[in-house]
Amino acid sequence: MAEPGNKSIKRKMDNSKKELQCCVTHCDLPLDQTYWNKSWEQGETGWDIGFASPAITEYMAQYPYKDAAILIPGCGNAYEAEYLLKNGFTNITLIDIAPKAVELLKEKFGSSGKVQVICEDFFVHEGKYDLILEQTFFCAIPVSRRKEYTEKAADLLNENGKLAGLLFDRTFEQQGPPFGGCPCEYKPIFEPHFQIKTMDPCYNSIPARKNTEVFIHLIKKQKS
Repeated sequence: MAEPGNKSIKRKMDNSKKELQCCVTHCDLPLDQTYWNKSWEQGETGWDIGFASPAITEYMAQYPYKDAAILIPGCGNAYEAEYLLKNGFTNITLIDIAPKAVELLKEKFGSSGKVQVICEDFFVHEGKYDLILEQTFFCAIPVSRRKEYTEKAADLLNENGKLAGLLFDRTFEQQGPPFGGCPCEYKPIFEPHFQIKTMDPCYNSIPARKNTEVFIHLIKKQKS
């Protein structure tokens, strides 16, 4: 029979393993078009902060190429696109899988010839871009598809194209989405396809997400 002390050690080891798990990876929900459209129809959009993320607008304020082809996948209300339009950017593509979200986006940007709105799954999208902006899309897809996300993002980018934006740096106790994570998980996923220029704690997150985000600035690697 095992000694009580050994049981205590085992419990500590098991707890340590749990603490090392950076995110909840299990999800029983079918995260498909029906799921996301229902969320929009019922107004269940808790990810929506109501304005463009300060971290992203500050990054774009120093981005010099106003005619760059920019993609925002899983764009939701696309507040970042509103900021881009107001600041002279002319080639913006928005993708969302939810028809209701796309309906609202077309009402918002319909008169602009500088914004293309597409109802589509990111993983089947075709196109070439200079910059992909990431804002609460990566955290909304199943963890099992994260490698596929990095491969697809790299495929959609032109040579030396960039992926920039925000990822969560925290755990979520409830079943996702959102799904959390940390740089120790993200780096092995992105490094095969991107040079990591920045993956650091975000200093200008919104108050509700302070100390729970990392800002990323990644550059597509050239194929050997």
